[in-house]
Amino acid sequence: MSTTSAGAEIWTRPAELLRDLIRFDTTNPPGNERACIAHIEGLLADAGIESTIRSRDAERPNLIARLPGRGAAPPLLLQGHVDVVTTAGQDWSRPPFAADVHDGYIWGRGAIDMKGGVTMMLAAVLRARAEGLEPAGDVIFCALADEENMSPYGADWLVREHSELFDGVRHAIGEFGGFTMHAGGRRFYPIQVLEKQVCTVRMTISGAPGHGSLPVRGGAMARLARVLRRLDRSRLPVHVTPVPRLMVEAMAAGLGGVQGALLRLLLNPRLTDRVLDRMGDRARVLDPILHNTVSATGLRGSDKFNVIPGRVEVMLDGRLLPGLAPQDLLDELHGLLGAEIELEVVKHDPGPPEADLALFGMLGSVLEDADPGSIAIPLLMPGVSDGRFFARLGIQTYGFTPMRLPADFNFWSGVHGADERIPVDAVEFGTSAITEALRRYGAAA
Repeated sequence: MSTTSAGAEIWTRPAELLRDLIRFDTTNPPGNERACIAHIEGLLADAGIESTIRSRDAERPNLIARLPGRGAAPPLLLQGHVDVVTTAGQDWSRPPFAADVHDGYIWGRGAIDMKGGVTMMLAAVLRARAEGLEPAGDVIFCALADEENMSPYGADWLVREHSELFDGVRHAIGEFGGFTMHAGGRRFYPIQVLEKQVCTVRMTISGAPGHGSLPVRGGAMARLARVLRRLDRSRLPVHVTPVPRLMVEAMAAGLGGVQGALLRLLLNPRLTDRVLDRMGDRARVLDPILHNTVSATGLRGSDKFNVIPGRVEVMLDGRLLPGLAPQDLLDELHGLLGAEIELEVVKHDPGPPEADLALFGMLGSVLEDADPGSIAIPLLMPGVSDGRFFARLGIQTYGFTPMRLPADFNFWSGVHGADERIPVDAVEFGTSAITEALRRYGAAA
């Protein structure tokens, strides 16, 4: 499978390392991460770094390796997943697991989410070992399975069953963050310090049942159409929580002038939605970090074509802001849709209510030094990552997989989308940035 020779010097070629990882088809389900993890284990062994494998299923292993430090700071965790989402139903310009290099990009599923990030972390650990870098604290590198399926074979299981592997860890580096965001002629680098919470809701709508040959006006399906239309055209109430406030204020200060003043209007809940409407597509990242959100993702009606259902169930992918509870989301949905709509919380994955920013300054300085004139800003991620599981152990995760990106590159379109790709030089940029973070870690910790 590998196109590079095994050995410690693979850290000098992080782009080739990423191409090797992409070529392992770890589409989840079913995942089949074993061969990819074995490849990583071999590279670490060649560098003299021992690994521990822990798995709920032999085909779904998790790897934990430790680079010894000086003992002057707590261990630092580097964690990332090697499974990827499906490419089914997508039209790709290049084969998704061929890892082609074209137009200065490495193309393939996982290039960004998140074999690119795993490559940067792994290459940084190998580079530190080769250069004799002794970090202030041990560096624990963890390559995980199953993140794309909510981690029952990955971080969720590992934290519950083998928490001793992370004793003493206070801070971690994971996904997403550290990529260039261009705005108003400036370059910003958002570093994730907090993420929203999963809150899946089952919505049930009732109406008169009947035979399909005798149409029912105003039945469950008709009511469903009106409800979905309202969800599509409306927002839930504005909440300006601490991390988005810090992010907007930092961006506004960096932009200055009229642009900065307009951006600050987002922090006034009476004006937030009007400002977002005027921002168009530029509001795509800002909108969900200022509201709780729901997206209709599943529908169940009648099992027979000729039966008009009396009840229709819709699954809503709800995402809660930090510090808010599931009941807050239900109350907001009832306020928008009406009290007669039945709502039930099916799953709630709580996350930390606030961020520990102890390492933010150090990580930000690494990026600002690597790209002079840029500005690091904190980010609340609209989605979730394995960081929420490590948070159960009191570990703060920072999304830090640095990528210097051109202004015409749409980072978010590649995440779970077709033609996922990453600039070749961004892989080296990220590897160097994480290596520098390991070097600076002691003072920050």
